[in-house]
Amino acid sequence: MKLSQCLKDFEYEVIRGNVDGEIADVTSDSRKANKDNAFIAIVGAVADGHKFISNAYESGCRNFIVQHMEEEFDKLEDASFILTKDTRIALAYTSAQIFNHPASKLKTVAITGTKGKTTTTFMIKSILEQHGQKVGIIGTTGVYIGDKYIKTVNTTPESYDIQRFMNMMVEDGIDVCVMEVSSQALKLNRTVGIEFDYAIFTNLSPDHIGENEHKDYEEYVYCKSLLFKQTKHGIFNIDDKEAPAMMKDTTCTKETFGFSKDADLTVDKLDFITRPGFIGIGLKTKGTIEDYFEINTPGKFSAYNAMAAILTALQFNVTAQNIKEGLMNVFVRGRVEAVKVSDRFTLLIDYAHNAMSMESLLTTIREYNPHRIVSLFGCGGNRSKLRRYEMGEISGKYADLSIITEDNSRFEDVNDIIEDIKVGINKTSGKYVVIPDRKDAIRYSIEHAEDGDIVLLLGKGHEDYQEKQGKRYPFDERVVVAEILEQLKKENINV
Repeated sequence: MKLSQCLKDFEYEVIRGNVDGEIADVTSDSRKANKDNAFIAIVGAVADGHKFISNAYESGCRNFIVQHMEEEFDKLEDASFILTKDTRIALAYTSAQIFNHPASKLKTVAITGTKGKTTTTFMIKSILEQHGQKVGIIGTTGVYIGDKYIKTVNTTPESYDIQRFMNMMVEDGIDVCVMEVSSQALKLNRTVGIEFDYAIFTNLSPDHIGENEHKDYEEYVYCKSLLFKQTKHGIFNIDDKEAPAMMKDTTCTKETFGFSKDADLTVDKLDFITRPGFIGIGLKTKGTIEDYFEINTPGKFSAYNAMAAILTALQFNVTAQNIKEGLMNVFVRGRVEAVKVSDRFTLLIDYAHNAMSMESLLTTIREYNPHRIVSLFGCGGNRSKLRRYEMGEISGKYADLSIITEDNSRFEDVNDIIEDIKVGINKTSGKYVVIPDRKDAIRYSIEHAEDGDIVLLLGKGHEDYQEKQGKRYPFDERVVVAEILEQLKKENINV
């Protein structure tokens, strides 16, 4: 298409050259720049794309969309330079044009919040598939398009990749795209140009605040609220203290859920259910739909996730039976994921990797009155020491036994990380053991589990690697557990 067609949705100024030429694609990666595409110079947290324009030029690229001009650009006499206020916005709009606005050909659901995004996403997918819809996902655990799975780095990919994935969904016959939208994505304009059909607010608490993320909590709240200025219908957790901030100055229609009697969909009764191979809740709803649902994920927070999923699914005219079957059969890898090990105790894998998520999970599990809660966890290297102190203290406070081990130690010594964790746990009277090797630690947790225990493997969740000294090594806890069970069997040790 003509370059001018790609530029039609945002303001720009032609500094030199023209916009009459044909292009096949756009890119913000100078290594992918060539004579057939336009290079968009993004100012990133680590690198400034303007510094790589000469590299893109040498690769044959002659169309550049920039945020500022530099003297060295004058040497590139046969190149066109288009100046715009924000090249991230330019990337979002041009990418949508390149892929012919795939979002307009799908029903789109966006989910934002501190916790619950991933689980809610998979609940919606499970329910809608019971209804016969084909559902694609873009989120923390990756991209799911039919039988295809694509690993991603960010919860919400860059705008070009969002459009590319949505286009793949259109080509694959997907009906509904459900997307986790992070505060960083909203801050960095990755979803600009998409008007979502539905958007969900789960909850909000301080997170992602610091260098290269959000300067303070106020900015974090503001960025989350931006989603509801680009959606047709908003679904809000009315119990959360930030719900008014999310609903302020929105243009969308609104619907609410929560335990509050003022919510459109509320809870009449909540049951905590355990039986062999199952830990979850029973939820009797009142309001928009009045029925009883069993959900195969535990805790009060699962009720919130389920209500958000129910309200969203009802927009698609699903039946109560679709909802029941979807919630009963939902599977979210690494989110309170039960792994069958023994009839004597329960083993769960969860992604909880900070104090807030750990406390939420441990207090939830306590409501099931286990014999003991065994918490196995480590902390990431080259990250805040405060997180280590806090996680140590939370585990010591809420678990009956903590097994301190490794996570992604990155470029730090695992023993140094463990010493930091011990600073926090030693503020409590909680019992703990230290086993630096994570596989050894998992074996210990299985061998020493007692009848009625709930053993939690925390921090890795859906990850299938360990990161050490700049390298990633295969480490899928499901595989590790299976290997341990096989070894115990060879050693005639029963669990």
